[in-house]
Amino acid sequence: MTEGNRFTHFDDNGNAVMVDVSGKDITARVAEAVGTIAVSEEVFRAVTEKTVKKGDVLTVAQVAGIMGTKQTSSLIPMCHPLNLTKVSLTFTQDPASCTFTAHCTVKTEGRTGVEMEALTGVSTALLTVYDMCKAIDKRMVIRDIHLVEKSGGKSGHFKF
Repeated sequence: MTEGNRFTHFDDNGNAVMVDVSGKDITARVAEAVGTIAVSEEVFRAVTEKTVKKGDVLTVAQVAGIMGTKQTSSLIPMCHPLNLTKVSLTFTQDPASCTFTAHCTVKTEGRTGVEMEALTGVSTALLTVYDMCKAIDKRMVIRDIHLVEKSGGKSGHFKF
């Protein structure tokens, strides 16, 4: 994040700082992120048939992703702790490409956005899929994690 030509996470002396959002208006904030994990046919079948020994992979990953959104400020040093008002994490699957795509939408009413929370939710969910399936095949690839859309705040609406 920059203001003019300076980064807002550094003060005039180059010290790292958390951005002061106290002067910002409280607005409705929404962010949606997605990411994909590509797996082998064996892993895809085990996940969709719910035969992975560690349990129902997508349900556990869904809960992990939601939990991840709530821990973002503990993981990303300059993120503000936020009171999230809604988190939705779902998966779509594509048998042709043996992929699972995590979709995370996060909402709050606040002075700063929830983009990092949505991205953390997707990342945590996909890492959980990897963790639960690595005994079957470690050649999974997590890719294309990105912000799809965000609204609210000074910077307004963004759509990828």
